[in-house]
Amino acid sequence: MTQLLLRCGATIQEINTLRKHLSLLKGGGLAKRAYPATLISLILSDVIGDPLDVIASGPTVPDSSTFADCIRILDKFDLWEEIPTPVAEHLREGLKGNREETLKEGDPAFARVQNCIVGNNLLAMKAAQKKAGDLGYRTLTLSSLIEGETREVAKVHAAISKEVILSAHPLPPPACILSGGETTVTLKGQGKGGRNQEFSLAAALEIDGWKDLVVLSAGTDGTDGPTDAAGAFADGRTIQREERKGWMPEPS
Repeated sequence: MTQLLLRCGATIQEINTLRKHLSLLKGGGLAKRAYPATLISLILSDVIGDPLDVIASGPTVPDSSTFADCIRILDKFDLWEEIPTPVAEHLREGLKGNREETLKEGDPAFARVQNCIVGNNLLAMKAAQKKAGDLGYRTLTLSSLIEGETREVAKVHAAISKEVILSAHPLPPPACILSGGETTVTLKGQGKGGRNQEFSLAAALEIDGWKDLVVLSAGTDGTDGPTDAAGAFADGRTIQREERKGWMPEPS
């Protein structure tokens, strides 16, 4: 089900709404099973804005979503004929009230829970910015809240990089421009849909033939979608190298 949602461009919020309603631990389930013990949750966030109910599908926090929300998401992407039958049956039974809902605000299971964010996208970017500065680069952080279709976001970043080379704006070379966020990939073929590899490929097409430009896109959680890589990097010669191998690079 997760694979299907990733392929159709569902947001992380939509994906996690469904995950919560198919798991014993997500959506406050871990807090319920730990109660009445004191529970301290140390959280690494890879979600824009660090919403606790979305990170890892909120195992130790209340959940405001419902089975009805799950039904609406599957209707939106027209996935009923593709999702596994047990999933469809579980969600329909939940809508009827025959399955237990996720834990809501005010549930006693949260009385002894402490949630603490120990790492997120902005902290990772600040660390990268410091390292780049130590290496002699002028740095600029755009935002940690970037969203949108990956290939389009990559084009914007490539354009900014070209501007640096051509006009030393918004800062002169050597420069390191950083951004973070949660982009989406809408698959049209049979690819896997890793957003970071998609970003690097789309950027590579835009900077093809340009000297002194390198782009790196990587996931702070160490994985890029349903793949075994953390991301990818490319430069102005990447496309030429692949074409010499007989490949025709193109975003999915």
